[in-house]
Parts: sequence; structure tokens; C-alpha cells
Amino acid sequence: MTDERPTEHLLHVAAGGFEAARQVTMLPEGHRSRRLHGHGFVAGVRARLPAGWAPFRGGELDALRERLEQTLAPLDYRSLNDVLAQPTDENLARWVGRRIDVPGVEQIGVLSTPHSGVDLDRRGHAHVWRRYRFEAAHRLTAVPAGHKCGRMHGHGFEVILHADQDLGTRDLSIDYEHLDDCWAPFHAQFHRACLNDIPGLENPTSECIASWIWERLKPLLPELSWVTVYETASCGANYDGEHYRIWKDFGLDSAVQLLHAPDGDPRRRIHGHSYTLRLHLCAPLDQVRGWTVDFGDVKALFSPVFREIDHQPLYELPGVEDNDAASLARW
Repeated sequence: MTDERPTEHLLHVAAGGFEAARQVTMLPEGHRSRRLHGHGFVAGVRARLPAGWAPFRGGELDALRERLEQTLAPLDYRSLNDVLAQPTDENLARWVGRRIDVPGVEQIGVLSTPHSGVDLDRRGHAHVWRRYRFEAAHRLTAVPAGHKCGRMHGHGFEVILHADQDLGTRDLSIDYEHLDDCWAPFHAQFHRACLNDIPGLENPTSECIASWIWERLKPLLPELSWVTVYETASCGANYDGEHYRIWKDFGLDSAVQLLHAPDGDPRRRIHGHSYTLRLHLCAPLDQVRGWTVDFGDVKALFSPVFREIDHQPLYELPGVEDNDAASLARW
């Protein structure tokens, strides 16, 4: 019998913020972003860190965050035009990527608002994204009898459009308004509506909503690379034209003790964190149910594992002796 476990890809993630002003003068006359304005920017990095990079085993996240904060420090509380002639989100992300000096970087991201930003992948492609919200009702028509989602109910849905500008000719990272223009007719159709009444969405699961949007938006936006649909703040679905991926978030509050930290380091003491654990699942679409996996089933199947790590001393859990985030994810 062969071992068919999937190949492990461990990425460490860190984020940091900076407050700064900018003008994007390459935009047309009259565009609001030509004026001097400011943002609370957030930059993020995902990296495949080699063993031994951090000062001690289990200290990778703190070390990565500190390196990112050091990189961002020259941008904090200043005019970004003193640093870059055209300080767009994309140009800022490339500036960070050139200076962060971290091995194995997979992604650099910059968001200027909670609703828009740019992610650079390891090929250097700029993925522009924009988040939209609509309030709507729906019910799932193919769920088992008694399933709560079979009743008419509603959500504050969120949709994120991701566009790889290398697939097209338009410089989307300069101006997000083209994405707004593309999204406007969808918002008009979805907002304050019953999604079941929309042709093609008779069974409006998150997966079906994502693929419905993709099929209609891709011809208008060739750069579209994937669509994300949030049904609630803790679950949703992605679709890239071929593959469906869903996720479910869990919050846990647990105690840790990083025993590989040096003597005198407070991380050697028993302390704790409030974690967000996100489960990702990738599967073909169930043509009857209209989903990949029922979010309720995911929650039920994960519950025994969740109980072992929520409100627990993780340093006593067999197999998680290091009890850092990477060890917990592997466990």
C-alpha cells in the first residue's frame, strides 16, 4: 500500500500596517486619487521558510512579522510620493517585495482599504481584488428534509473579485473603478433580492453563486482569475473557472508554551492566544446538492478534533509539544 497523503506545503504568514499619504498623478484629471489623500495600509507576506531561519524553532511567525515591520518602517507617517513616483498598491507591494529579504516568499500583498488591494504571486503577477457586499435572501432546494438551509433565510453576502492583470491589457492596479463598473449590474440584480428568483440560481449555494458570477463576468473581464463568495463571515467558496474550494473558520482559545525559546524569553512562559483556524476543502461539485461539501458536515466532522484543542493547554497535547502555529496545523 502506498502513502497517499497530500504533499505538505507549509507557509508562514505575517501582516503589518503603516499610515501614509499619497497622490497617484498618472490617473486622469479630476480623479479623486490624484489629490493628496491617505490610508491605513496593510501589507502581508506569505513565505515558505527554511528550517533554521528563525532564532528558534517555533519563533518563525514572530521573526517574519518583525522583518516585515522593519521593512515597512520607512513608509510609516510619510508621503509615499517621496519614495515612489506613482505609489499605487501594486508598486508598493513590489517595493516591499524587493526589500523584505525573506527566503521562500510566495506572496506579497498590500491593501489600501479593507475592500481592495493587490497580491503579487511568486511569478510577479499582480492579482487585484475588490470586495463587494449585498443583502439577499435564499434557500437551498436540494438539502435533506429538515436542514435549516432549506428554509427561506438571508445573509449579508460578500463577493471578492480577483483579477490577474497579466491576463489583460488594462492596468487595473492603478484604478479599481473598472471592477466597480463590471460589478454594478450584478449588485443591482442581487441586492435586496431573493436569489432563487434569478434564472440560473434556483439552488443558490455559495459554490453556485461563485460559478454563476464567473460565467457571466469572465467575458466582460478577461483578467478575472477567481471569484470568492462569503455566505457568512466564517465560511465561503472560491471558484476559478475549473476548481471549487470551500473553507470554514473556527475560533479557539488555548494556552501555549514555546519551550525552544531562549532562557528569559517570555514566550517560554505559559501564555495563550485566540486563534482562527481555517479548514480548506477542494472537491468536485455535487451536481444534485449544488455544493462540494455541506458546511454543517464539515463542522460536525471537525468537532471531535476541535474539542481537543479549544480551551486546552496545547503544550500537553501529544504530537504538539512545540505547540507553535505550524505544529498545530500539522497536527
